[in-house]
Amino acid sequence: ELEEMLDAVAHATKVMSKNKVGALMVFERATGLAERIETGVPIDGLVSSGLLQNIFVKDTPLHDGAVVIRGNRVVAACCLLPLTENRNLSQELGTRHRAAIGMSEQSDAMILVVSEETGTISIARNGELMRYLTVDDVKEILRTAIFRPHAAVKNSLVDKIKSLWGGEKK
Repeated sequence: ELEEMLDAVAHATKVMSKNKVGALMVFERATGLAERIETGVPIDGLVSSGLLQNIFVKDTPLHDGAVVIRGNRVVAACCLLPLTENRNLSQELGTRHRAAIGMSEQSDAMILVVSEETGTISIARNGELMRYLTVDDVKEILRTAIFRPHAAVKNSLVDKIKSLWGGEKK
């Protein structure tokens, strides 16, 4: 079931990236996100590419804010996330990215971001933003976080991430 969820997230991410549709998806891990879920609209739907794409259609009631995903279910949409207070971020990062980083500073969640301006795919984790990811990178990072939450990300992926970051925290 979780592999099907990863495929659905990957497909939706690919389509939204190509079409420059902004998205913010929070993947709950050990830290419960009830406080964030309460700020949104309850969904409790099976994760599917179509559902995720529909939620993030611009100028629709649920497109602003984040979806929270628990296991293979979209628990809620239109959820409010805390913004990071880090002032040393690139000026090209907007509110969506700042919310992803802020959420990752306050929980162990993985937060997937698709930029509305560029289509760039990023993941926030532990207060850091991994940018310029491919759909395959996303699947591997999420698979590791969900299936092997205490395992380290594969060395090859870590090397790729470091090269994308230029060795710096973004």
